[in-house]
Amino acid sequence: MIKTAGELITQAQKQINCVNPVEAKALYDNSNDGVIVDVRESKNFDESSLNNSINIPRGLIEMLIEKNCQNSSSLILTHCAGGGRASLAALTLKEMGYSNVHAITATFAEIKEEFD
Repeated sequence: MIKTAGELITQAQKQINCVNPVEAKALYDNSNDGVIVDVRESKNFDESSLNNSINIPRGLIEMLIEKNCQNSSSLILTHCAGGGRASLAALTLKEMGYSNVHAITATFAEIKEEFD
């Protein structure tokens, strides 16, 4: 049976920490080494991004995260345009051994309003 993207996202969200923008901002503000990872495509990041965020498209997360986050217990907040890719990326990071990963499950506009 083929699973839809929506089903994969729902399964991922049951296995990860999902936060809203307010919770995410509080976590980030209370972290000394937090990383905000925008998993959208580079073109979207170039058009508009959060202050202090880095861009690692979801398809490259496994290859590039270690360059930006060597400590497995550092706070990592993933976000995208609506929460789906952020959730899938957060699950991947969790599976890689990162223990303090949270997906911001909100629209980009909502996240940007809280962080900027």
